[in-house]
Amino acid sequence: MELCSSSFSATLQWSPSSSRLSLLPPSSSSSSSSSSSSSSSSLSSHLRLSKPHKAFFTPLHLSALSRQFSLLRQPSHQIPAPPLFASAAATSFAAEVEKEKLPADIEVYEFQEPNSTVRLSVNVPPAVCDDCYNQVIREFTKKAKVPGFRPGKYVPESILLEYVGKQNVQKATIESVLKKTLPHAMTSVSGKALKDSIRITTKFADLEAAYSSSNSLRYEVLVEVVPEIRWNPENGYMNLNVIVKIDNEIAAETACEQEIRRRHKALGSLRIVIDRGLQIGDVTVLDISATTISQGESDAEKIPSAESKGFHFDTEEGHTVLPGFLDSIIGIQRGETKSFPLSFPESWKQENLRGVQAQFTVECKELFYRDSPELNDSLADKLLPGCTTLEQVRESLLHKCQELEQRAKEQATDNAILDQLRKMVEVDIPRSLFEEEGRQLYLAKLLQIQGSMKLKEEQLASLSSPKAVNEYLEHDKENIIEVIKQNLAVGDIFKRENMQFSTEQLVKEVQNSIEEFKRYEQEYDEDRIREQVQAVLEGAKVLEWLREHAKIEYVTQ
Repeated sequence: MELCSSSFSATLQWSPSSSRLSLLPPSSSSSSSSSSSSSSSSLSSHLRLSKPHKAFFTPLHLSALSRQFSLLRQPSHQIPAPPLFASAAATSFAAEVEKEKLPADIEVYEFQEPNSTVRLSVNVPPAVCDDCYNQVIREFTKKAKVPGFRPGKYVPESILLEYVGKQNVQKATIESVLKKTLPHAMTSVSGKALKDSIRITTKFADLEAAYSSSNSLRYEVLVEVVPEIRWNPENGYMNLNVIVKIDNEIAAETACEQEIRRRHKALGSLRIVIDRGLQIGDVTVLDISATTISQGESDAEKIPSAESKGFHFDTEEGHTVLPGFLDSIIGIQRGETKSFPLSFPESWKQENLRGVQAQFTVECKELFYRDSPELNDSLADKLLPGCTTLEQVRESLLHKCQELEQRAKEQATDNAILDQLRKMVEVDIPRSLFEEEGRQLYLAKLLQIQGSMKLKEEQLASLSSPKAVNEYLEHDKENIIEVIKQNLAVGDIFKRENMQFSTEQLVKEVQNSIEEFKRYEQEYDEDRIREQVQAVLEGAKVLEWLREHAKIEYVTQ
């Protein structure tokens, strides 16, 4: 019961790492399916992932960095977590391909487009096209087995064209032109281009038509570049004023007393209440239903998330349910039904119920009171094995609660700092970066579901379908953007402040992570693991620096 508040036109794609051109529909990408015996591999096989990230969705553990920095709570070891911070070393991918000397200069015009995208208009003169044509002819002469001619020996051009096909030679020439000239065209964005974001958008048919008529080529390239981070105010991260709101429930003293009370209750037994109604301290079993309150009865609608059969309710946990619910059922007896109106507060976690007025109907199915032993030193060993007095129990539990309080306080501090950073940065996010981060977050959620409940193959296929992923990208757009802004901000601070960490620490954490992969018999990419580890180490350094330089105020709520 949710009463508790908590079109097909071909384009050419170019890979800087391999200098290979491939003819692909614009809606597709070079992709592969990860496969392994683990549940994460099963999920990866449903989500089509780009090759550079094949081994990305696997667990990453850092033995010395247990604090979670992300907006989202990172899942347990079965769940892969995307790298929290964009590594300064892994952000930019230049088209570092050796440039072949051209017989003439090409003309390149650069235009800025939205989403950190640059459009390059490239004019290739006839001299370059002729040079590529002659090279193609030489290659075909070497490899083509023309009847009547020895392999590799001179073949008249007219005979070669007739044998190979003029159109095939033309296509090969155009591909040669693109391969030779693209590295030169990319010079202006060298060191800024994002990996696998370079796309020749001119249709191949248009290239063929232009080459046939003028013996020259003009094509356009879209490339996404590393987004520029703008701070408002400039260097605002240097003097943060952070207010950290701490939940009173994490206070060590409060948590300690609650834990002692929980353990004491566990030592008692429940007995049936016979001659009275519900009072604080009792435990009851309820059937609950709710409808919206409207002008006419026919307009009332059921509220499924507020309905429950056999709901076990401990009245000492009244603060966990809808405000007013406990007060409305005080005095109810076994077998009795009560009906009463309540309003969902504007702060309710389910947005669709905020401010909704509801009519609740509650039937008391069972009613129990606790028969607990007196809380004294005789219960010490039962409350906490090894203790002989209540004071020892309290001291030991308080120490543990203080450790938990400190970790929760540190986490709350980090979250508050990161929240301020996100508000200070402005960035034009490339679409490919948005989609990659979104898919990583979505797969992490799927794996979390898979880890908590075994999904059937058809359920898995449905949840990991392109439609489901795209719906998530649209629905969680704002959250994905905030995560990216956070990551980029942290990476920028790391570079600005010339921060470093030791090579020994990096090597150690990489090895620890690899051991985790081996333990769970999962595939991994060591280079990718190194990038992730480096990103997290950078994030840890930045947060440590920010905590030292920020003015932090803690407020208990």
